[in-house]
Formats: sequence, C-alpha cells, structure tokens
Amino acid sequence: MSTLWMAEGNCANQPPKTFFPSDGVGVEVAKKVCEGCPVADQCLEYALVNRVEHGVWGGCSERQRRRILRQRRLASVDA
Repeated sequence: MSTLWMAEGNCANQPPKTFFPSDGVGVEVAKKVCEGCPVADQCLEYALVNRVEHGVWGGCSERQRRRILRQRRLASVDA
C-alpha cells in the first residue's frame, strides 16, 4: 500500500508526537488536526489494514479503530 498520500495530510507539518498522545486531551487535539483532512479516509484505512495499534490515524483513536475492526469482522461473519 502506497503512502504517498501522507504528504497531503493536515498532519504533514505537525510534530509526530501530536498524534501519539498520552491522554484524552491529546487525542482530542490530534483529532482536531485531522478534521477536514483531504486524506483522512486513506489514513484511517492504512491504520486499519496495517493493524497500527498506537496513535491517532484518520481522526480515530486506538479504541475507535479496534471498534471499527470488530464491526468489520462481525459484518463479514454475518454476510
């Protein structure tokens, strides 16, 4: 999976530590950067496909991504 899209993200000029917060406030700060990002969907899908466990990707926290993956697994079982 290509990562060329990363250069187009709202995060491109932000310090990486912004997206790997240690608390809920930091998560909300990172999500704000992701709002309106032109590549947020690609970013989220990258994190889901590659099972990235840490950080905010595509505007979603680790917990949110786990929930999305769980929902996808359940949907594939029901299909």
